[in-house]
Amino acid sequence: MSIKPQFAEAIVRGEKRFEFRRVVFARNVDIIVVYATVPVKRVIAEFDVLRIVRRRVSALWDMTKEYAGIDEQYFRAYFRGREYGYAIEVGEVRVYEIPVCPIAEFGIRPPQSFAYLETPAAAG
Repeated sequence: MSIKPQFAEAIVRGEKRFEFRRVVFARNVDIIVVYATVPVKRVIAEFDVLRIVRRRVSALWDMTKEYAGIDEQYFRAYFRGREYGYAIEVGEVRVYEIPVCPIAEFGIRPPQSFAYLETPAAAG
């Protein structure tokens, strides 16, 4: 999942416990690999998905604001024009000791929003 560096770092520090999306996955996702976008351009961590919540935007803010990692103005601007939004609750975070290139490590170009990776067990 592509995440702006300031938000990716806030997830790593434990300050941001919800990652917001206007559109969510079509498949079941248990782990999110965090790609920090420009200027970092590296996969820096991964985290377990505790749950994905779909709510009306105003209710979503009320539920997540304490650990949103963003202010209300940014939140409202992100969801402008949307009745519903999604919050991915961040579970255990595992930081990569050495950030990796997604092309070299996973064989994919960095996604605009997100891409699916198959685990070796799931692929076989």
